[in-house]
Amino acid sequence: MNPRERVEVALRGGMPDVVPFTVYETMLPKSRVERELRNEGLCIVERKPTFKAVYKEVKVEKIIFTAEDGHERVRTVVRTPVGVLTALDRPAGFTTWHEERLFKSEADYEPLECMIRDRQYLPDYEAFVEAQELLGEDAFVRASIGYSPLQEILYNLMGLEQFAIQWQENRDRLMKLYEALTEDRRKIYPIVAQSPAMAVNYGGNVSPEVMGLERFERYILPHYEEAADILHAHGKLIGVHFDANTRLFAAAIARSKLDYIEAFTPYPDCDMTVAEARQAWPRKVLWINFPSSVHLQPAAEIAAMTKAILKQAAPGQGFLIGITEDVPKHRWQESFRVILRTCNHEGRTPIPVS
Repeated sequence: MNPRERVEVALRGGMPDVVPFTVYETMLPKSRVERELRNEGLCIVERKPTFKAVYKEVKVEKIIFTAEDGHERVRTVVRTPVGVLTALDRPAGFTTWHEERLFKSEADYEPLECMIRDRQYLPDYEAFVEAQELLGEDAFVRASIGYSPLQEILYNLMGLEQFAIQWQENRDRLMKLYEALTEDRRKIYPIVAQSPAMAVNYGGNVSPEVMGLERFERYILPHYEEAADILHAHGKLIGVHFDANTRLFAAAIARSKLDYIEAFTPYPDCDMTVAEARQAWPRKVLWINFPSSVHLQPAAEIAAMTKAILKQAAPGQGFLIGITEDVPKHRWQESFRVILRTCNHEGRTPIPVS
């Protein structure tokens, strides 16, 4: 099998010839080692959109400039018929730091809702198809929906402090914004469902310490379920980027219609082992993030952790090892080599559980 075929088989719950090892496109610098790893079977996960947002009356402007500290900033200005919103972001490699968010006070609710209700979505499949054709068997191209409504408010629109204040003191008004975003997301589901994508991520980064079980079950999980019904009707797979502690949510995730759990980070970095995850979610595909702290260890310990993970995941169907979080620049080359070669050797046949 080639790298892309291994990922596709594993995502459908099957047993490829080798447990796949995948890396996000932003975390694999073009280099001699990158070429070497691809030749040995590493699969790149290329994330491409399948839709684009357009506005009728709202105007959105982005201004890129270099600040006094020498770092690039992106100023976003949103002009709506009922007010102007601004945000300031600092790009930082594969992520972005939000220095100012669109929501700053209660006066911003109305223009935010205006922006959301004015927004429409159009299919945008060309770049997705082109990426898959260009990358061929070396990559798996994946689509996404974005954050679920409450997560969008928490992470992108408000930030943790403002979210906590508004949730406690102005919840009715916050929930009107949530309802507007719920309708907004429903515009996206059919477009992604009819796209060329095989697998679709629906947000993630759900922190149990912040969200709690009640909010998760009431305000986040139902959106996964609604999207799953639409995606499944078109033969698509749906997963969520659960990269934090997941024990609190384990039973709810098990009951869900999600096909795969992506970016699951096992012990020692988070609160469940691979063995516990397999036991909790026997009918889910498990696509883990190799625990980031282990990249700092010597090669022998990286290999030992990889072997332990493979053993816990035995017999190996519906299982993938990925890199979804940052890796120190001075460690990725050795660490990726060790993980891939251990997968190629130890993950080639079912590993018996002793």
